[in-house]
Amino acid sequence: MRLYQQLILFMLAATVLPLAIVGFLLLSRSEQALAQRIDDQQRELATATAEAVEASLMEVVNGLARSAELLPWERATPDEVRGMLLLLYGQSTTVSAVIQVDANGQPLGPAVFRSAEPLERHPAFDAANVRQLAHAVPVEQFRDGGKGQAALGSAYVHAGSGVAAVAVAVKLGASEEAPYAVAELVFTQLEALLARRASDGQRLDVVDTEGRVLASSQAARRMAALEPELREALTSVQGTDGGRGFQLKDPARRVSVAWVDTLEMGVVVTEDEALALTPVRELRTTVLASVAGALLVLLALGALFTRRLDRRLSQVVQGAEAYGRGELERRLPVEGQDELSELASTFNRMGEELEASRARLMSWNDDLRVRVEEATADLRAAQLQLVEAQKLAAVGQLGAGVAHEINNPLAGILGNVQLLLLDRAADDMDFETLRKIEQSAKRCKDITQNLLRFSQQRERPDLRPVDLNAVVRDALSLTENQTRGEGIDLVTELSAEVPRVKADPGHLSQVVLALLSNARTAMMKTPVKRLTLRTGERDGMCILEVEDTGKGIAENIRPRIFEPFFTTKDVWSNVGLGLSVAWRIITEAGGTLEVRSEAGQGARFTIVLPRA
Repeated sequence: MRLYQQLILFMLAATVLPLAIVGFLLLSRSEQALAQRIDDQQRELATATAEAVEASLMEVVNGLARSAELLPWERATPDEVRGMLLLLYGQSTTVSAVIQVDANGQPLGPAVFRSAEPLERHPAFDAANVRQLAHAVPVEQFRDGGKGQAALGSAYVHAGSGVAAVAVAVKLGASEEAPYAVAELVFTQLEALLARRASDGQRLDVVDTEGRVLASSQAARRMAALEPELREALTSVQGTDGGRGFQLKDPARRVSVAWVDTLEMGVVVTEDEALALTPVRELRTTVLASVAGALLVLLALGALFTRRLDRRLSQVVQGAEAYGRGELERRLPVEGQDELSELASTFNRMGEELEASRARLMSWNDDLRVRVEEATADLRAAQLQLVEAQKLAAVGQLGAGVAHEINNPLAGILGNVQLLLLDRAADDMDFETLRKIEQSAKRCKDITQNLLRFSQQRERPDLRPVDLNAVVRDALSLTENQTRGEGIDLVTELSAEVPRVKADPGHLSQVVLALLSNARTAMMKTPVKRLTLRTGERDGMCILEVEDTGKGIAENIRPRIFEPFFTTKDVWSNVGLGLSVAWRIITEAGGTLEVRSEAGQGARFTIVLPRA
């Protein structure tokens, strides 16, 4: 599951769901409390309206009774009776007509009313209305009553206008045969009272025992029949004190009923439940909209936050992948002061430490490689020296054996030749031949002596302080004429400040002569012939350089030049043994013999010797 989804679930679980649950619980409780309050208010309104209806009607009835009791009905003439009826008629605007009847309920004259007045107070009267009014109250019920006694009849519908009305009978004398004044009370004024008391969404009805609407806050319901559910509710509260509330369905309504026993009427308060609970439902809608808005805001903020978080985490992932590829110079941007910034800072410090560690490691590797190369070079040089020493030792052993075997025959040949030369005159034809045999024998003897010298490995040289410049001059004194005679330009660069070296002077002279001879031989066929001898100091050591402009030494044969009997000369001579002997002499003195040469570029041999 992605981080954004987890964050949304967390926000839903932590904020929206608890808010919605608490909000709807509070709304449910508020709805219940509001419904209860509506019921209480409806019952109070029904009870108070019933009391007001009863008080309004009873006030008129009591006023008629008091007035009738004070008037002299027994001695009045017909005109006076009519005047007194007019007086009763004027008691209240609720009174729409008054008529005098006898003890049997028969009219004693015409009804008193004003047909010119509005219908709301005085409905149209005719003979049927008079009969209806005369019989509206059963006067037999209080025939034994006294003067001024009043009785209220049942509600009825006015025959001419259809307006609900009720008749009030007032006894006009004390005898049983005394006439009665019957007044008709219409409910138009009660409807005004009900309209004033009804609020928006409420309907107040005054009903009788048969469920007919006698008066209503909505004039269109006048004399309408109550719904079956309301009739049952009305029946259940007849004969009880106070009001009762009900809840009806289809459509949902809240109803409260209060019964007035004295009037045999009830007051029904009906209110549409949806309209009554509109504040709660509007609040529910508001809460739903608020929860939805909060959810959208949280989603938007969560998306922005997780997008920024994902971007910063992706930077960490990319940095880690870069480190995995070896890109240790990669750094993360540090934004803000939060935990991710601390992570980025730590990550950067780790990169710096890794980069520094890699640099140290590479430095160690380079240093180790250099040391290994140096050690390998030293080992290779030591190995080459060991090989050369082994070669020289083997050749030395071979040369020693050969020299011992040849020396004796050579000594005999040389002695016999010298004896023959003593017996011959210079002009003898065999003298020259014998002299050549003597020279050849001496040359062989020199070769065998060199072999013997080379093979004497344990012989310690006579090392003592030697003037290097003097050794060079002595060697040049022996070969200078021959060298210049071969057309070679001889150059000497002898440093006057060169110190004395520790070496065997005889052996060192032999080395110099061997190098000079090799240089002359190398320059035999070159157009430019120049031989340079140079002395000096280098790194605390004394050096002697012999440089020529000869044909040089090819790279493939350079490692073999110190082998005995190896030569690059076109014609072999015994001098070929010189470099191997020279190498032995220089190493015995604690020095080195170096060579620099390229094919066709001449050669430079450098003798390096320690100071004395």
